[in-house]
Amino acid sequence: MKNKKILYIDMDNVLVDFPSAFKHLDKSTKEKFKDNMDDVPNIFSKMEPIEGAIDAFNKLCKKYDTYILSTAPWENPSSWSDKLEWVKKYLGEKSKKKLILSHNKHLNIGDFLIDDRPNNGAKNFKGEWLHFGKDGQYKNWQDIIDYLI
Repeated sequence: MKNKKILYIDMDNVLVDFPSAFKHLDKSTKEKFKDNMDDVPNIFSKMEPIEGAIDAFNKLCKKYDTYILSTAPWENPSSWSDKLEWVKKYLGEKSKKKLILSHNKHLNIGDFLIDDRPNNGAKNFKGEWLHFGKDGQYKNWQDIIDYLI
């Protein structure tokens, strides 16, 4: 059996619709954290998947050795466990023990990284960085599927 290529997928604004959590926050919380929404306790538990993300993840798992590679805010301890629970809830068994939380994505060895920002080592990833989202080359999950499948 041929070895599968390794694919990493970021969470925030790639698999996860970060702004979808805002509707679950009260006005005082929004005001208190207006400059750093990443630090809202349990904000990551309130997020929904980006359109097409779950279906794309399932398709990509068939062809690639797929991992979730995300960064969790250092000053928000609940974000670490919230991200794990989100992965379990939305991605299920295919993602078991496939979540990597790191502030240094460039240290991971693989063929592809789907990420919306160059931060935390994404732009220095040794494989191919697939820039996802409105500012990237790959605007949505269909663009990714068309390229990778």
